[in-house]
Amino acid sequence: MIPRKALVVGATGLVGSHLLRNIFNNPAYSEVTSLVRKRSLITHRKLKEVITDFNNLEKTLSTITANDVFCCLGTTIKKAGSQKAFRKVDFSLVVDVAKVMKKQGAEQFIVISAMGANSNSKVFYNRIKVEMEEAVQEIGYKCVRIIRPSLLLGQREEFRLGERIGILMSPLWQLLLVGSLKKYRPVEAEAVARFMVKVAHEEPAVGVHVYENYQVG
Repeated sequence: MIPRKALVVGATGLVGSHLLRNIFNNPAYSEVTSLVRKRSLITHRKLKEVITDFNNLEKTLSTITANDVFCCLGTTIKKAGSQKAFRKVDFSLVVDVAKVMKKQGAEQFIVISAMGANSNSKVFYNRIKVEMEEAVQEIGYKCVRIIRPSLLLGQREEFRLGERIGILMSPLWQLLLVGSLKKYRPVEAEAVARFMVKVAHEEPAVGVHVYENYQVG
């Protein structure tokens, strides 16, 4: 097996932190680069952290190579402060990373989107997510894998009321969301991270693959 290199963008987030650990434990990867705004406390022989100015990604990424790019970038409109600021993170930064890394020779782009991503949605969040999906597909990667999870469960550094309520109600949803409704169940962030690494090695490693929430959990 030829060792592969991974790039993780958004490694300090809820899914990204779990993703790093899954890559560390996967023998297929010999090296993983993580873009960070400041040094984290994470250490591992495979890990290379790169302090990143996300306003100048081309310069930062010009020295980085990777076979697989895992993108976990995402915020909320409330945290971003406006729809424009939200779009910059969930659309512009994601697409910019994808474009530059394609130039750097990356073969596969694995990105977290959202359940309900739809260009006709009345929800701004969902429309931006599908715009991002479409833009990434047009870049020309050998393989694009899009993950569409439902509400993510796990312990974040920042407080998000909706997700905290989701965690508290998770046992109830397990009872209520059954049958055809099972696809709407919240999913653990760790499960999403594990799933991303798993599908990165699935065949065919060509084309566009979209994974819905019920496939992840």
